[in-house]
Amino acid sequence: MSSIRSFGEWIRRAETAGTTLAAVITEQESRHAQRPAAAIRADMARNWRVMREAIAAGLASGEKSPSGLVGGDARLCHARLESGKALTGEIAGRAIAYALAVSEVNACMGRIVAFPTAGSCGIMPGAVAAAAETRGYSEDAIVDGLLTAAGAGLIIAENASISGAEAGCQAECGAGGAMAAAAIVQMDGGSPRQIGMAVALALKNALGLVCDPVAGLVEVPCVRRNAFYAVQALVAADMALAGVESAIPVDEVVDTMRRVGVAMPVSLRETSQGGLARTPTGLAIERRLHDKE
Repeated sequence: MSSIRSFGEWIRRAETAGTTLAAVITEQESRHAQRPAAAIRADMARNWRVMREAIAAGLASGEKSPSGLVGGDARLCHARLESGKALTGEIAGRAIAYALAVSEVNACMGRIVAFPTAGSCGIMPGAVAAAAETRGYSEDAIVDGLLTAAGAGLIIAENASISGAEAGCQAECGAGGAMAAAAIVQMDGGSPRQIGMAVALALKNALGLVCDPVAGLVEVPCVRRNAFYAVQALVAADMALAGVESAIPVDEVVDTMRRVGVAMPVSLRETSQGGLARTPTGLAIERRLHDKE
């Protein structure tokens, strides 16, 4: 998988072979790991089951995290959706509730798939499950989507970063949203080029996003940020599938993300030294939690 260095190269390979990005990335990973393609797909299917279990657990428990900062929001949002009052509608409403559910499970030390990171773990299952349930995608299509997302994440990681400590939250929630957008376009039968456009559209909207966890915990604003970026992934996918194109090519967007991350002050890169973590309330929460220790 690591021999694919750019989205442009990935898209050209798929178009030349007349196949999907998911097929290219599966073949590449199979050769790199020296394992059958079927085993690669089986691993991704297991990841999907873990994601679904985390959604179910988060919606069922409503448990508060040990810090008491987050927990129960997924149930609130799901109940509003079930009541028919959600302004965002069925698919976005599910994405919001599911993304919160998985992020809350993570905050409570439950089992999640860090895809691409624990701090952004709700975006992919939130957006993908909402799209899959609403559109009726098969498990094979979902696995194709997740493999496409994994390939997108690898290219972002190799050319920019998926670490909030290194490049701000654009590298975590931004990358997670871009990967989810890629997955949804793949599942919906979009072309390789449209997948690249979806990644570019989603990632552009996250450039400069600071990583500012209050009290050093990946809870505030991280958990709720997952819900926002799950919906953003749906928006990017819909735009790309409609034929909307990014004026800036996706590889140039990824390179810009790297340069923005390098230029960001250290205080805005998961150090809790800036952003919301340094507000009066953020500091009060930090003191309260540290006094409990």
